[in-house]
Amino acid sequence: MPRGMGWGRGRGRRRKMRMIGFIPQVRHFYPALPPVGPPKPPIIMTYEEFEALRLVDYEGLTQEEAGERMGVSRGTVWRALNSARKKVAQMLVEGRELIILPQGNEVVSDKE
Repeated sequence: MPRGMGWGRGRGRRRKMRMIGFIPQVRHFYPALPPVGPPKPPIIMTYEEFEALRLVDYEGLTQEEAGERMGVSRGTVWRALNSARKKVAQMLVEGRELIILPQGNEVVSDKE
């Protein structure tokens, strides 16, 4: 069968479900002062990135332990953590709003 015909799912594997401790109640942060000049688009952080940041930087777990809690590899935690840290820094430096949104592959874990 020719490439791209009949499969209907797109490329690559399906994303694994991510276990998260809870859904954050506060999901929207914005600067106190209005932006100078034209507003920049908001920064979007996923629940996966938020959970990696929470487990490693807030709770003090290792990336290995965080991966076990989230049901993913340490490498996946590293990528999510790296992305989350960059987004938080960008939010603070550029004074942009941050919105935390689900990706659709998160499951709230009761192991917390």
